[in-house]
Amino acid sequence: MLRFKVIVSAVPLIAAVVIAKVELAPSPQPCIAVGADSASLGSAPFHADLHVDFTDDPALATVRVALADSPEAADVVVVDDAPVEEDRGCGITAATQVVAIAADRLAGSQRIYLARDDADGRADYRIYVRSSHMTARDAAALIVAARNHSSSPASPVL
Repeated sequence: MLRFKVIVSAVPLIAAVVIAKVELAPSPQPCIAVGADSASLGSAPFHADLHVDFTDDPALATVRVALADSPEAADVVVVDDAPVEEDRGCGITAATQVVAIAADRLAGSQRIYLARDDADGRADYRIYVRSSHMTARDAAALIVAARNHSSSPASPVL
């Protein structure tokens, strides 16, 4: 009977440790290499170097990103269907630019129009995304961050 009580009392402790490990070790955020540096999606908007938001009105957009139907038609391709032993991300350094997707429009933020196709040919970038880790919105935000990062004078070109 004593063994049963020990096992029953240990189960909540083991569950707490497993849950704490899941919460304390977050998965790597989506990122993209920009020359020798990188741009990464941030998990906390107040730590971001760049804020972007999305609009449904192409007239309000500062950047237009279209979803391509095939990798051949895209400027940037994101595919992660191969099995990966361990996802290490890009590695965060002091030069990493962190981008946050804002829920509301912020002054000075880039506004992205994400189109399903580029019928009018006015898209700045065409992306193809087939990923279990990154959404089309994530990829579009990272492309805009890479563009912003590479246009600063001290940064390497993408």
